[in-house]
Amino acid sequence: MNPSVVTVTMNPAVDKTVNVEKIELAGLNRIKDVRIDAGGKGINVAKVLAGFGVRSAALAVAGGYQSSLLRDKLEQAGIACSFEEAEGETRVNLKVVDESTRQTTEFNEQGIQVNAGILERFTTRFADALDGTAYAVIGGSLPPGAPAGYYRTLIDAARKRKVSVILDADGPAFAEGLEAQPYAIKPNLHELELYFGHRLEDDKALVSAARELIRNKGVTLVLVSMGGDGSILISATEAYRARPFPIQPLSTVGAGDSMVAAMVYSLLGGRTLEEMARITSAAGTITASKPGTQVCGIEEVEAKLGLVELTVM
Repeated sequence: MNPSVVTVTMNPAVDKTVNVEKIELAGLNRIKDVRIDAGGKGINVAKVLAGFGVRSAALAVAGGYQSSLLRDKLEQAGIACSFEEAEGETRVNLKVVDESTRQTTEFNEQGIQVNAGILERFTTRFADALDGTAYAVIGGSLPPGAPAGYYRTLIDAARKRKVSVILDADGPAFAEGLEAQPYAIKPNLHELELYFGHRLEDDKALVSAARELIRNKGVTLVLVSMGGDGSILISATEAYRARPFPIQPLSTVGAGDSMVAAMVYSLLGGRTLEEMARITSAAGTITASKPGTQVCGIEEVEAKLGLVELTVM
């Protein structure tokens, strides 16, 4: 049986999360415990979907010893994976949790170098994986050597096969990807402001900007995340402002990816935009309340749906 969702992570990582009592800058820091996870936006989405009971396949470009580690981690989670192998080593992203402040500091490597041949083979791999698939999630940074327009190539390939794409990227990759008319996008507020080149002063301006993308770029849904201030989900005819329930934030890693996964879960289940706004907000909030790279599960998301405050825009 083919997966319902294919996720793309062009620049995956082995996420190494370490806990220390208190970070001592320019001093000795003794690590209390270590956690190793498969990471990257598309992979994180696949992990959340697995916890929601949705079958997905994670596609990535990987290399070296870390490629085997990524594969093992995904298989342990019950996630099918397909990697285009490249020379060099997949990056390792270090996340240091300071238990005294409950803050996470991240150190991310650049990523593995790719060339035209690797990208051409990956495009074919991606297109072949789409048979019987409903949605594709393309997200995260592009690896060194990939042109800014590569996500546009993948979205075009998906649209030819009538597969709807959710794009979660930033900068030139986001701008170029928009030109291929993805079905949905999930920028954060800062990314959206960078795209338009000016500040969006309030919720009304944000909704107006999102509707401009819907009119001019062929996007159907825009989900804008704003960290602790919540999110806004916009279509051509509806918009919902979600304000999250109070939490003690422990790590923002994977919170936006959890929102993307919850959006796909809602689309697969035929949920209304109002229901989607509530589910995506709860998913992102719960993941932000977890340490390191841990993500939400469907039972805890459903238990908190009633705590999300929604306003019709």
